[in-house]
Amino acid sequence: MLENYVPILFFILLSLAFGCVMVVAGRLLGPHKPSPEKYSPYECGFPPFEDARMKFDVRFYLISILFIIFDLEIAFLFPWAVVFKQIEGTGIVAMVIFLALLVIGFIYEWRKGALEWE
Repeated sequence: MLENYVPILFFILLSLAFGCVMVVAGRLLGPHKPSPEKYSPYECGFPPFEDARMKFDVRFYLISILFIIFDLEIAFLFPWAVVFKQIEGTGIVAMVIFLALLVIGFIYEWRKGALEWE
């Protein structure tokens, strides 16, 4: 049974070798002219004005959680909607539970004030 996985292993090794060859070829054949401007941090066209290790506002993380909630919702709702007529009660109950969990996450975001813009 393991001989069925030999082609997969072959393609994994081939892709790793190809990737390594491309990285080494780019390093050897590409131009390498370092300068202070190339090593300076770039941020939106102007020099950085604060420490890179400053603390982020909590709203940043809340908005990222909100993005994940809606991203997951679309990723799971679209295939479910495509086969809606063929699924039975179990599929509908599972989706209702899933949507209830997403609504709980959305309410959490709302209560924390992530949807309020300044």
